[in-house]
Amino acid sequence: MHKRQVRNVTTDSLTSDLTEEKINQLCGLLGNVELTLLYKASVHGYQASAFHQRCDRQGPTLLVAYNRSGYIFGGYTSVDYTQSGQQITDPDIFLFSFQGKIPVCIKVNSGQYARLDDAGGPNFGQQLYFCYNNQPVLLNQGGSAFSVVPATVYGNDAQLTECEVYKVEQGSQISAEEKPWRNVLWTAERREELMESIRNHKPLMPSMSRVRILMIGPVGAGKSSFFNSINSVFMGRMTSKAMSGSAGTSLTTQFRTYPVKDGREGKPLPFVLCDTMGLEEQSGAGLDIDDISIILQGHVPDRYKFNPMAPFQPDEQKASRPASLQEKIHCVVYVIDATKISLMSSKLEEKLAAIRRKVNSLGIAQIVLMTKVDEACPLVEEDLQSLYVSSYIKTKVRHGHMIADADDYLDDVGHTESHPI
Repeated sequence: MHKRQVRNVTTDSLTSDLTEEKINQLCGLLGNVELTLLYKASVHGYQASAFHQRCDRQGPTLLVAYNRSGYIFGGYTSVDYTQSGQQITDPDIFLFSFQGKIPVCIKVNSGQYARLDDAGGPNFGQQLYFCYNNQPVLLNQGGSAFSVVPATVYGNDAQLTECEVYKVEQGSQISAEEKPWRNVLWTAERREELMESIRNHKPLMPSMSRVRILMIGPVGAGKSSFFNSINSVFMGRMTSKAMSGSAGTSLTTQFRTYPVKDGREGKPLPFVLCDTMGLEEQSGAGLDIDDISIILQGHVPDRYKFNPMAPFQPDEQKASRPASLQEKIHCVVYVIDATKISLMSSKLEEKLAAIRRKVNSLGIAQIVLMTKVDEACPLVEEDLQSLYVSSYIKTKVRHGHMIADADDYLDDVGHTESHPI
């Protein structure tokens, strides 16, 4: 396991403009590293020659740019600058932007070159050119290497006030005193213990045979994929019972209840995962808050097809009687994509807040489930057991709490499709 560190951000008379907090968050993207400030445009000049004189053949580097609007953004490349004139392939390259207090990571798109290694200023994907034409300017040439939204990444402000480049070196191994922020035993024995405790769980109320868990989250957050992961673990093979994917609108259009069996011929486990349409920020799209209220109270049958343009139409005979405890929802899981948590719109946050207030009023237990943590942090992608050492993932978890804004009720869970239970 590794811990993110910074040994040196001051060289000669150079002083980093980054705060200690932002240094630690950037190192959450990079792993256990030491940063050395090589180049500072306000000191050395914005000329490409000055950049190459100090940054060529220095190994992996991190570029940090600042603009007049207060945005801090830039990128990392693991391949040396050499002025070779060649197109560079670098699967580790990424752009970042601080949006609020948390840096958002943008990875290079599949099949795209990372950058052109020429004699000009630093560029990413021949798309973003820093210190363009030897001036304190950012040029966005457009392109498909990175999925960049200018308004989000740098506020549409191309006038730079500073540009820094750091040498990135691997740091020392984690010491015995440097502990993970959450202790997890990553062994097969512990995994089996957890699975056995789930198998043997008995609801406190004798009238309940299984706990009903409702998964709620934005479109594409991974609700259906999470169910498939859980089902695969207990079935002992890969399964895809719930439809999952990356469409812009919800692939789930029905309310589905998914029991999980312990093995192909095994008995049902004591819980049911309930899947719903994804949340969307627009009115008349995605799951409606009133529909969620009716689901919580147990009045929506399995396979009911939602209509975002019309409220739920209950079965008159069933609606005339109160739902039994077994039919109601006993736990709500907010499923949030770690790669998009900092980009969540205020409208979507308001929807989640309204749902939370309703769930609180019913006294239902709540949990935050963070998905795609491997995509959010390159070090976790390399080694999943680094998950609870990653300071970057820790900031994402805290952000998830802030969005849910229910500290008295919520816990958090890191999840990726290959996450051992």
